[in-house]
Amino acid sequence: MITSKIISNGILRALATILIIGIVLYFLYTIQTVIVYLCISLLLCLIANPLVQFLKNKLKFGNSLAAATTLILFILLMVGFIFLFVPLIISQANNLSLLDTNNLQQQFMETERSIETYFNIPHVDLNKVLKSSKVTSMLDFTYFTSFINSILGFVADMGMGLVSVFFITFFFVKDQDSFKASARRILPDSNEEKILNSITKINHFLTRYFIGLLLQLTVVFILYLIVLVIFGNKNAFVIAFLCAILNIIPYIGPIIGTILAGILTMISMIGSDFQSEILPKTIYVIIGFLLVQAIDNNISQPIISSKSVNSHPLEIFLITLISGITFGIVGMIIAIPVFTMIKVILKEFFPDNKIVSVLTERI
Repeated sequence: MITSKIISNGILRALATILIIGIVLYFLYTIQTVIVYLCISLLLCLIANPLVQFLKNKLKFGNSLAAATTLILFILLMVGFIFLFVPLIISQANNLSLLDTNNLQQQFMETERSIETYFNIPHVDLNKVLKSSKVTSMLDFTYFTSFINSILGFVADMGMGLVSVFFITFFFVKDQDSFKASARRILPDSNEEKILNSITKINHFLTRYFIGLLLQLTVVFILYLIVLVIFGNKNAFVIAFLCAILNIIPYIGPIIGTILAGILTMISMIGSDFQSEILPKTIYVIIGFLLVQAIDNNISQPIISSKSVNSHPLEIFLITLISGITFGIVGMIIAIPVFTMIKVILKEFFPDNKIVSVLTERI
């Protein structure tokens, strides 16, 4: 018989449960930065795992030495990545004549007049527009100092984040076997085998996925480099590398890369004739990049992605599209790894379900 006491106890338990869930969610929200560091460290651990195993099995490195060597290689790659763009920045700074503002203004006006003449656009006097709109009177220059402070804060946070991520990654890589043993003791006995099998398969598929992604980016980089070299673009290697990295963002990244390549091509030719040199070469570069993207989107990307995670190319496309619409750019980047993890877990825990068996038949 249900009494008022039972009902009140049930209400109290429900309220206590809601309160505990709220406290946990608030706590997770307050430490979201740490959670991001942990996720990035786990990702780096997955990427580093093949190299660590090679160092341990082939070169007989110990856990600490293998982990330290791998992290040093990551740091060197990151430093090399940063210094790779120094020539590009210096080159573009020279092309823009940043040390001669009068020359820069004259070149900009010449380019503006060339664009207006070629496309038959009526001339717009920006000085008159600014004066008539009284934009300068509405500017609050305190925003400039705030902007500088925010940049400095971002750089400081980035440095702290990098140190934290590499510190966490070192121990993830070094002590991963002991972490797995500890997790085995914590896991419930009834589902221990399923959970461990899921973790093993997820590790396998994600490792294959990141290797496949690296292969895809290498193919795109080589094709971009060929296009830029053919049309004599300065700093072709750096521009191709940057645009290839942007390909990590599905569908949107290649568009950004194409626009960036066109802009850098135009900047590198400031002072040349717009109609006979700047515009044709920029158009040729953009067309070349579009051809590379057509090859990548229709051949290399579907094949490499589907083979690495054992999913149909159409399945990959739909999941990426849905994730992009729902969660934006971040959703598009993590769509395939997260979907693969979900498929592995469903396969392990619900193998007899008809829908699950159809979705995971390739795993």
